[in-house]
Parts: sequence; structure tokens; C-alpha cells
Amino acid sequence: MLRKNASLFFSLGIFVFLFSCGQRDQQLHTESKKPNILFAISDDQSYPYTSAYGSKTVSTPYFDAIAKKGMLFNRVFCAAPQCSPNRAAILTGKNIWQLEEAGTHASYFPKKFSVFTDQLEQGGYTLGYTGKAWGPGNWKDSGWSRNPVGPEYNEIKFDSVPTTGISKTDYAGNFKAFLDQRDSQKPFFFWYGAFEPHRVYEEGSGQLSGKTLASADVPPFLPDVPAVRNDILDYAREIEWFDTQLGKMLQMLENLGELDNTIVIITADNGMAFPYAKANLQEFGIHVPLAICGPGIQADITSSDLISHTDLAPTILELAGAQPLHNVSGRSFLGLLQGDHTYEPRMWIVAGRERHTHARPDNLGYPARAIRTQDFLYIQNLKPDRWPAGDPEIELLEKDEDGKEKIVMAPGYFDIDASPSKEFVRTHQIEFPQEFNLGFAKRPQEQLFDIKSDPGCLVNIEGQQQYKEIENDLRIQLEKILTAEKDPRMEGSEIFDSYPRVSPMRNFPGFKEQSTYNPAFQKNVQKN
Repeated sequence: MLRKNASLFFSLGIFVFLFSCGQRDQQLHTESKKPNILFAISDDQSYPYTSAYGSKTVSTPYFDAIAKKGMLFNRVFCAAPQCSPNRAAILTGKNIWQLEEAGTHASYFPKKFSVFTDQLEQGGYTLGYTGKAWGPGNWKDSGWSRNPVGPEYNEIKFDSVPTTGISKTDYAGNFKAFLDQRDSQKPFFFWYGAFEPHRVYEEGSGQLSGKTLASADVPPFLPDVPAVRNDILDYAREIEWFDTQLGKMLQMLENLGELDNTIVIITADNGMAFPYAKANLQEFGIHVPLAICGPGIQADITSSDLISHTDLAPTILELAGAQPLHNVSGRSFLGLLQGDHTYEPRMWIVAGRERHTHARPDNLGYPARAIRTQDFLYIQNLKPDRWPAGDPEIELLEKDEDGKEKIVMAPGYFDIDASPSKEFVRTHQIEFPQEFNLGFAKRPQEQLFDIKSDPGCLVNIEGQQQYKEIENDLRIQLEKILTAEKDPRMEGSEIFDSYPRVSPMRNFPGFKEQSTYNPAFQKNVQKN
């Protein structure tokens, strides 16, 4: 597969990636010119869905080339398996339980939290973004004059796109507009935030692009059936759009003679929008791709060191020579990028989740915390009485033939994005009970997975005698971290359930006022 991608790469006539990312003599990188930074982040993409990782479902020649000319990372994890909380964690270097409203999905982003983009700007960098920055959420009423990422470049649109699921935002065109307007004597940081492969997909678009059902990599927690395979191909089609737009940006930089002095970082905000992935702390919800290339960075290296998305902010600031953020949870891995043998690898990463969508009565979330080592994933589900994917049913008001309103029951599980895969698993739970239970059923308070033998997190080994010591060690370590970082949940607080949801609400019983704090939980701290 990698040879095939290389052939594609040369047949396109693009030799841009033969630039010496991390290979040319350091004399060519002058001390007077700080490196540019191009930060590319897809929306809902799990590891291992790039061809550099060996996936036969997708072809990502530009991601692969960056990985080849720089570093490819095998064990990178988001701080939350949801868009806005994890993007806030990336920007601040903090875990979600430290971020108040920004630690939950589609809420506010308090201005008191410092972000690495502001530090870059103060250090002389020109900022810009296209596509999706921090969000969804309301930054305007949080004290910000602009999105926390920086100034927006989203005016240029396509007249048409290959599929109805793909955004009409011309990412590369907007990047060119940014390059044309900036001061070329100053370094830049540009955030390319694709809306892809976020749902909704155009059903069948993957096959229409030439993909076959046989090429679909089906995760072990989903039924291996044509409907799911087709859905995965549609997902892959959108990943390839993200990669293609990235390639155009890299070509622009090459044409300007800027590529040799640009650090390129490519990752995803959280896992794929399928049952038991996105919005879950299991492996396919938090395990994401990462490739980095640039001046001073090792070339053609694959790393299996543990990396958290909270590590990106301190690393970027150190790469740029900017002032660091204070009191962050993340740690710089610049030493790893540069091959410093004194670099000490992480022994674990942590992650968490709070409310995702409006999926339960009273707008309640599903709080959970996790710790991941090289081999094991331990999860605490803090409210095991709640449904992890959202309540199974919801009352809806509909009008009958006479125009009279009536209450009907509709399927719920709204913390799983609507999709053919979701519908198949939900409606075929008798034939596929394990797949249904993994994605939809209630979960015990503690879960432990042996990732080396069970990367799909199919079997909860919590409580088994041979894993007791590992389980206890991980529980102690996780709770030690949460206590040190003053996680409100560790203090018995329900404050996360008070935070507003600024996105649309559903007709669940109880509190459902958009953009409003739930008074039943606000400032509610109960000591255990």
C-alpha cells in the first residue's frame, strides 16, 4: 500500500515532499527566521485510518509523505473524545476537568484560560485559520473578540464539491488568501481545521469514488456487513478530501520557498463518528493519528511513545521559541522530535468526557475518566446508572392528520451520530448482541482493557484476578492525577451538569433551556 501511494505521489508530478524535513543541514535554517507552523486537524478520524498506518481503506499520500520525511506517531490520544472539549485542551494544554464550561461540548470558553495561539502572536507570529477552529460553542459571549484559534479565513467557497457531505469551504483557497495578506517577513501559524470526516456523509460516495466493499477496514466492535462497510468507505472518502486539500497547501508553500522552514503537524480532534468510537473513552474514541515534519525534526522515524493532545501546546510554543503557558497538564515532547536521548517518555496519558449532546433528561452528561498506558486502558464511568450513548427513547410532539398534537416515542441514543452503522446495530441487536451492548448498553463503574490483545475494547477484564494489581495501580494513579488537578467530580461536584449547551436542545423531560445554566446543579458541591 505504501508503494502504491508513492507511485501516486510521483505520478501527480509533485516532488514537494522530497524537501529535507529534518534532513538538510541545520545551516539552511537560519536562526533569524522562526519556523512557520501549519497545523492540520481533521474532524472525527480514528487511528489507524491513514495509509501510513497500513489502512487499506484510505489513500493519504500527503499525510504519508509528512510522516516519511518527519515522524509518525503510533500512540497519540486526545484529551476528550469530542470536538470542542478536546480542541480547548489542545489550545490550553489543560485537561477538560480544568476548563470549566470549555470542558463540555458546545458550551462557552472562559477567557481566563490562556491559549498557545495568543502566546505565538505575542511572540511575533501572524495567526489565521480556515474551516473549523474551536467549536462548536459560543466564544463571543465568553469574553473573546475572535475565535481562540485566531482570525478567520473562510470567505472563499467552492461552487460545487464531490459529495454532499463535503464542506464547500475552499480550505486551500483560504490559505492562499491568508498567505497573500500576511507580512511575509513574519512567521505564521495557520490552523487548517477541516470539517471532514464529520458526518453527515453522502451515502455511497465512497464506492462512487472507486472504492470497493472488500477494502473497508471494519473495527472489531462493528458488524462486518455491507451496510457498515459502505459507511466506512464514505468516511474514508472524506478523509481523502482532507488530505488532498492539505497537499494543495503544501504545494503553495513550496512555490513560495517557505516549505523548508515550515513545521507541519497533522492530527484529528477525536475518533470516528461510529458507535463505540466518538464520544467514548474506548480506544477508537481517543486514539488518533499524528505526523510531524519540519526543520530540526528527525526524519523517517516512527514513534510508539505515548503522546497526549495536551502536549501539543507546550511543544508548539517551544518549537516557536515563544513564552510557555503556565500550569498546564501537557508536557513538551520537543526532545523526542529532535532525537534527544535524555527525553523521558510518558508512562500514561489521561482523558475524560462530560456531556456530549442533549441526550438525557435534564441535559445530563455521561461523565467518565480514563488512563491509558502502553498496554492497558482503565476507565471510570462516574454515573453508571446513565446510558452512555444517551437515553434509548425520547418523547416527540407530532401532529396527526387532523392537526392535533400527539406524543410519539422516537429512538434516542443521541450521543451516537446518526448514521447507517448506528441504525444497523440498533435494529439488528438480536443478531449482533455484542456489538449492540458495546455501543448502546449501560456500563459498569470500572472497565479495564488489555489493548495489546484487545485493541477494539471488546472484553472488560476488570475484576479478573490476574489483572488486579494492574487495575489497582491504574485506579490509584488516575485518582491521584484527578485530585491534584482538582477535578470537580473528585470533590463530589455536579457543576459540569450545570453548564449551558448553546446548540439545539431536544424534547427530553426536565431542564432544556438553550444557552442557560441549569440551576439544579450550578455551584453544587457535595463532599463525599
